[in-house]
Amino acid sequence: MTYPNTQLYINGQWQDATDGRTLAVFNPASGKEIGRVAHAGKADLDRALEAAQKGFETWRDMTAADRSKIMRKAAALMRERAGEIAPLLTQEQGKPLAEAKGETLAAADIIEWFAEEGFRVYGRIVPSRWNLSVRQMVLKDPVGPVAAFTPWNFPINQVVRKVAAALSAGCSMLVKAPEETPAGPAALIRAFADAGLPPGVLGLVYGNPAEISSYLIPHPVIRKITFTGSTPVGKQLAAMAGQHMKRVTMELGGHAPVIVCEDADIALAVKSAGAAKFRNAGQVCISPTRFLVHESVKNEFAQAMAKYAQGLKVGDGLTDGTTMGPLANPRRLTAMAEFHDDAVKKGAQVLTGGKRIGDSGNFWEPTVLVDVPLEAKVFNDEPFGPVAGIRRFNKIEEAIAEANRLSFGLAGYAFTKSLKNADLLARKVEVGMLWMNMPAMPSAEMPFGGIKDSGYGSEGGPEAVDAYLNARSVAIANV
Repeated sequence: MTYPNTQLYINGQWQDATDGRTLAVFNPASGKEIGRVAHAGKADLDRALEAAQKGFETWRDMTAADRSKIMRKAAALMRERAGEIAPLLTQEQGKPLAEAKGETLAAADIIEWFAEEGFRVYGRIVPSRWNLSVRQMVLKDPVGPVAAFTPWNFPINQVVRKVAAALSAGCSMLVKAPEETPAGPAALIRAFADAGLPPGVLGLVYGNPAEISSYLIPHPVIRKITFTGSTPVGKQLAAMAGQHMKRVTMELGGHAPVIVCEDADIALAVKSAGAAKFRNAGQVCISPTRFLVHESVKNEFAQAMAKYAQGLKVGDGLTDGTTMGPLANPRRLTAMAEFHDDAVKKGAQVLTGGKRIGDSGNFWEPTVLVDVPLEAKVFNDEPFGPVAGIRRFNKIEEAIAEANRLSFGLAGYAFTKSLKNADLLARKVEVGMLWMNMPAMPSAEMPFGGIKDSGYGSEGGPEAVDAYLNARSVAIANV
């Protein structure tokens, strides 16, 4: 499929930037330019903001039933178009075609769930403690126009979680999507537009991230910020939002521990954690990264994980049989080399991988390191790539202490047959999402978000809708 040039979407119209500026889009499997994306300037942002305000006033006053019909139609269009959208996602991001199609279809599920959740935005009646003739009410209102900032690793998924929750609450949203992967978000927005979404309810812009965020966040039209990305950038945006009393949802970086207990099903642990580790070439915020394995099963687990990694077929995501694609950009290749060299220098052993593949495209071997020292960079900074670092532990309390040592608290994994261990892990591991004896399986109806430096707020479940609502207290005396 031919890769398209991507325009801005403002006030219900697809359009070029006012000044005609564009940015190049590259295929990470070849390193070659495949298209252009419009670069928004201040004039474009001003028009998008004006449209978002008008769109909010329209969408806010529609019934939940009418909003749900449009959202459900958008979900149906995503399903119908999955075969067309997935190759675009693979060309711009690199992930295998099966993963790209899965991401597209999952977006439809998320939209549908939030379309129905909009019916359950309830207020409540609170009996008065002073006078029964006083009617006390708690009203839930949409917060207003929202600015959303999304990353390149899941170009559709990270946008749809924000858009679907905001629309179900009655908010409008202006999305600043990633310039590296623009076609996927544009396809999602097009589905909403073709479903009959009123002009201004959704806007889509691309450009300089720092310039756009510094203009949108303080702007009086914007009433809430939602961001997915690195912890350092998230802290900067949250600080900026705080200066202007803007509400925020932050889904930030992670460094997910994997605790493999002595009674774990090793085959299940390798299959589940391995699939999660190398999905999207490890460029996943909830990717398993720090493997903490009981000393009695460490060697068995490590060898099995290395065999799993060696069995992956690395290549162009559009090629049949590919199970791991390239890294998204050359910067990630440099980062992988730095993580690997640092770990080896400090004493880690390489079981498999550790090198770039070829000299074109951004391909890195699936890598498994064992006996990684705690001071190694890979055990302290989020690697965001296809490298698994393994350490042994003796007592489960040691593994929990290491899991909680870092400031990250997004996701975690554990494998055990013991109810006692499972209960201890559930209570003590400090993460927003914990999966035991299974791979990561986020769903629209479950909270999705982190604690500690991994952010706050949720992009799943009823909590996600609540993040886009104001709760107001109204009391009426009967006179």
